[in-house]
Amino acid sequence: MQKSKRFHYLALLLAGVAGTVTSLPAQSPPQAVPFEVERSVILKRDPGTTDGSYWMHARAAMIPASVTGGKNPSALMVLFKFLGRSDFYSGLYTMRSDDRGATWSAPALEPQLDWVKDGDVNIAVADVVPDWHEKTGKFFAIGAQVRYSANGKQLEDQPRAHQTAYTVHDPKSGDWKQWRTIEMPEGDQFNFARNACAQSVIEDNGDLLLPFYIGEKVGKPFSSTVVRCTFDGDQIKYVEHGNVLALETMRGLYEPSLVKFKGRYFLTLRNDIKGYVSVSDDGLQYADPKPWTFEDGHEFGTYNTQQHWLTLGEGDDAGLFLIYTRRGADNDHVVRHRAPLFMAQVDPEKLVVMRATEQVLVPENGSTLGNSGVTVVSADESWVTVGEANVDRPEAKARGAEGSVYVVKVRRAK
Repeated sequence: MQKSKRFHYLALLLAGVAGTVTSLPAQSPPQAVPFEVERSVILKRDPGTTDGSYWMHARAAMIPASVTGGKNPSALMVLFKFLGRSDFYSGLYTMRSDDRGATWSAPALEPQLDWVKDGDVNIAVADVVPDWHEKTGKFFAIGAQVRYSANGKQLEDQPRAHQTAYTVHDPKSGDWKQWRTIEMPEGDQFNFARNACAQSVIEDNGDLLLPFYIGEKVGKPFSSTVVRCTFDGDQIKYVEHGNVLALETMRGLYEPSLVKFKGRYFLTLRNDIKGYVSVSDDGLQYADPKPWTFEDGHEFGTYNTQQHWLTLGEGDDAGLFLIYTRRGADNDHVVRHRAPLFMAQVDPEKLVVMRATEQVLVPENGSTLGNSGVTVVSADESWVTVGEANVDRPEAKARGAEGSVYVVKVRRAK
């Protein structure tokens, strides 16, 4: 069992950083990598909707054309219907595009991905992120298993009610597997164990590095760790986990996302007060997290929502980027300042955001844009997907929110 690294928020306020982060020898700031964006709306809430539902958590992964037999790689998207109360979601719907996102099929609910009944309890899988596993030729999706009461309340009515579930899709047969859970080690620290809304890393040997947030139970601060798993095209199995990063402030450190960039591993973590970042040389052992800041040391105001990673380019000229929302953008009317959705380049040595590179990916219209996803298309192109939420609030209605789902194509500018 791994030993936690714990530090106190008061110490952060006094010191401004959270421990020592390993770094490369001093270098000049990286050269800004120019990028361009193309934004489109691929889906909207039915204008006749009266039950408060809308589409959320749209995330996609690419299936190679060599597998599908088409001219282009196919984008397979997963998404949910929000069902009118906080964190209450439908079964998992899918959409598909075979023309690089120009057109999409209508959302379809596969029977294997719908709720499962357990007496009066509905078992769902939320916060799902898909990926393509090149070594096995399978598409898989991972998320948080949730037990819902009849009125949509999340339940902790049995041991290990909150675990991580996955499904596997065979693009050749079209089959989907029923949801299964990743079996975690014994011990109270894994009573709650979620890989949810999380970007993960697939190593060259096919192993999965999955960032988890874990805890003894709901109501206590969460901690985060990276878990190494194997995947044989059918089952995902736990192998080991790294050191545990913890913060005894509010809900702790949770909803981590991971990326590998130029041989190092970068982890961004959610906290209710501010976002944090950490780095690793081996993918499992991480330095003490530090708060996200601009390069001048000022915190840039991301808090209480996810951040995600995006990379553009290859070799020495590649750039590492962060997707986020923040305060200070004339957006005090937006819930938790979760819009607009921004992207900016990161200095991977200093672990800071380069202010001059910041660009709006999706403008705000009173709705929130905090639950985004990133789809890697090629080294020079990725898509950021996000759905408008909180669309029935007065400020969102007044500004024209329509429950839109966006695909933002981000390309390296030539």
